[in-house]
Amino acid sequence: MKGGSSSRRRPAEERSPAAGTEERSPAAGTEGRSSPTEAAGGMGAGPVLAALLLAGSVLSAALLAPGRRAEADVDEKRNVELKMDQALLLIHNELLGTSLTVYWKSEYCYQCAFQPLVNVSHSGKPAKPSVAAVSVSTQHGSILQVNYTKGETAACRLEYKFGEFGNYSLLVQHASTGANEIACDLVVNENPVDSNLPVSIAFLVGLALIIAISFLRLLLSLDDFSNWISKAITSRETDRLINSELGSPSRADPLSGDCQPETRRTSGLPHRLRSVDTFRGIALIVMVFVNYGGGKYWYFKHSSWNGLTVADLVFPWFVFIMGTSTFLSMTSVLQRGSSKVRLLGKIAWRSFLLICIGIIVVNPNYCLGPLSWDKVRIPGVLQRLGVTYFVVAVLELIFSKPVPDTCTLERSCLSLRDVTSSWPQWLVILMLESIWLALTFFLPVPGCPTGYLGPGGIGDLGKYPHCTGGAAGYIDRLLLGDSHLYQHPSSAVLYHTEVAYDPEGILGTINSIVMAFLGVQAGKILLYYKDRTKAILLRFAAWCFTLGLISVALTKVSANEGFIPINKNLWSISYVTALSCFAFFILLVLYPAVDVKGLWTGTPFFYPGMNSILVYIGHEVFENYFPFRWKLQDDQSHKEHLIQNIVATALWVLIAYVLYKKKIFWKI
Repeated sequence: MKGGSSSRRRPAEERSPAAGTEERSPAAGTEGRSSPTEAAGGMGAGPVLAALLLAGSVLSAALLAPGRRAEADVDEKRNVELKMDQALLLIHNELLGTSLTVYWKSEYCYQCAFQPLVNVSHSGKPAKPSVAAVSVSTQHGSILQVNYTKGETAACRLEYKFGEFGNYSLLVQHASTGANEIACDLVVNENPVDSNLPVSIAFLVGLALIIAISFLRLLLSLDDFSNWISKAITSRETDRLINSELGSPSRADPLSGDCQPETRRTSGLPHRLRSVDTFRGIALIVMVFVNYGGGKYWYFKHSSWNGLTVADLVFPWFVFIMGTSTFLSMTSVLQRGSSKVRLLGKIAWRSFLLICIGIIVVNPNYCLGPLSWDKVRIPGVLQRLGVTYFVVAVLELIFSKPVPDTCTLERSCLSLRDVTSSWPQWLVILMLESIWLALTFFLPVPGCPTGYLGPGGIGDLGKYPHCTGGAAGYIDRLLLGDSHLYQHPSSAVLYHTEVAYDPEGILGTINSIVMAFLGVQAGKILLYYKDRTKAILLRFAAWCFTLGLISVALTKVSANEGFIPINKNLWSISYVTALSCFAFFILLVLYPAVDVKGLWTGTPFFYPGMNSILVYIGHEVFENYFPFRWKLQDDQSHKEHLIQNIVATALWVLIAYVLYKKKIFWKI
């Protein structure tokens, strides 16, 4: 309330909600009982899990109401068509002879200037108010401010979270308490739909699938139940069923008669850590899902600027696990006697291929004719992976040291040799981070305050509209040019930024190198203390706690008020420490569950984790092709988008499984 005015909200009228629901199928994560050796060989559950994943998607869709709302989203009288994540707002001006201007901004938009929403002319008759109809966003809470058009003084102000496809009225009238006071009452004409219901149903379906599969595995592991099964079907079929569902290897395939070893791990060769591939697969599958749209939910899209969403988690985790894999694979190659010069050549060639493929992938021009060189986007995901991989791999190659065979002494297991043995690499990493800090906070940027970390546009009350990203954006525009950067940054949605900004730009690559090096540290822990599970878990927990404390100190546990906010667009150091903290925590859970106890085989995420480059490039190239995308009956329905995105993601899991069974792995 401002200047003697008041704002009130009236309770919703008793109306039945518009029929509109959506669906999302479950994430396919299952648990089974197996030993560490069985984890390497038990793959028979893959087809069943893939089929259940697709079936779960269809089941989730069937459980939902078929429509998205009660009749068309067009108010025929005022011709306002509602889109996804919008509601209808009717503004009634009951003030005689007074015109109003309504301004709007999102609660999620930090320090944003109000944007004009609609002008409402004055009412000519006491019993007939002037009405204007507008659509308002329902993704986040809204702040509405009603001003007198003449003089632009505030009449009233209110905050409200509108619901998708809801119908609301804002009544602006004289308050009953006094002729000079203005009251703004918000009335719900038609209840909104629950746009998050499909996610809830998908979660419950997924949870039910996990419980059912886990219970089935438990039953099949019991002798009494197995004996009961054997009485119902032949022993030959029982053996096949147990081996396919439990994933426990047998000495011979009963159908083919081919002899198979108890385990696929060959003595003398280092055991491949299944938890690492599972973690990579988790990051990759979530990345595929959000890249395909994530059902068009805002929390499956990248954050507009500061803060975290689900989409902001996956790329850093992929970089982290790339660092872990780089160290493990390089150590294995060097132990086999490969020369450093030859390995350096392979590193350079792989980095070059990643950069080249990345430039091709981020510049699709299917059926649109030749692409102009003047518009080619240079930065991108694979380009950053290529540069990051090259720096981290070369750093480890130059300063590589022999890895101790085992942790024989308890005292040595309590040491910090995984850190102290890497002190030259740490010096280089700290130097790189110092460069990032110096450029970010001290590089003069024309027309912008030094050390600016904001989104520009209407942020910071619109004072710096062309300063998006501060030094990071300035360096990219200076060295690469505006036309070679990403033209549709996530900040344009809320902050209305007008300049190009690339989230995979030059300056942020420094912190992606830091992220990958923290992944290298995880690999060193796994290798240096390979015979000491307790020592590994203790170090994972210590890194998780330390990086978490650093993140708390840098952000002050605030999305926008910290020294260095968590920001995916900038790849701020707090973003790196926070996501690395989460990564160490995930390894803290996955390593004992997958590699030590064998409680979970990593299915189905393990399969795409084994073919990550192929799945990533494939999902980018074939994104707009059937069966990964098809024409929707209602393209403004979260439900239909969610079904499509889940099916597309599940198909890539299935493709990865088939490739795994055929032993087809695409490596660069």
